[in-house]
Amino acid sequence: MPPMRRKADLPAKTCATCGRPFAWRRKWAAVWDEVRYCSDRCRRERGKKT
Repeated sequence: MPPMRRKADLPAKTCATCGRPFAWRRKWAAVWDEVRYCSDRCRRERGKKT
């Protein structure tokens, strides 16, 4: 079993909608380069102007 990694050691990005940082998730492993939003809500709100 590989050693555990701390969440602080994982790669992180900034959400294109809300500007908050978010960390790598296992479900994004194959598409990490294309991930731009931290959540489904931010992805839905991406085209709306306030």
